[in-house]
Amino acid sequence: MRAVVQRVKNASIRVDDSVVGAIDAGLLVYLGVGKEDDERDAAWLATKIAGLRIFEDSEERMNLSVLDTGGGILVVSQFTLLADTKKGKRPSYNDAALPEKAEALYERFKDMIASIVPVVHSGVFGASMEVAYVNMGPVTILLDTKSA
Repeated sequence: MRAVVQRVKNASIRVDDSVVGAIDAGLLVYLGVGKEDDERDAAWLATKIAGLRIFEDSEERMNLSVLDTGGGILVVSQFTLLADTKKGKRPSYNDAALPEKAEALYERFKDMIASIVPVVHSGVFGASMEVAYVNMGPVTILLDTKSA
């Protein structure tokens, strides 16, 4: 699994002109599921993201996690994180999981992270979404369970 994690002041997702998920301060997580991924990847990633110490403490050092700050997490499915751009100009998505598997692991990841972090919202799997956010810092972290 691959994730892009952004520390945000706020974030929201709209589908068909309706807000389907929104958080105030917390983490925006773009999640891509690979064809070789399984529940162990989802569990590792959920634990890692919940514990990332990327929020500032009273001394302006990044020592706090989203759990410490009481922030929320907004999860967005994004198969394009598995893009292979080594050849040509059109990305290949051969490493991305098929939609059925990807959706099941995306849902499992959401359940796992929601068991750790009290406030978790998400987009709609497979939908065309408008994602709006204010990145704080900016802080953006890339995670890949196959590189861990």
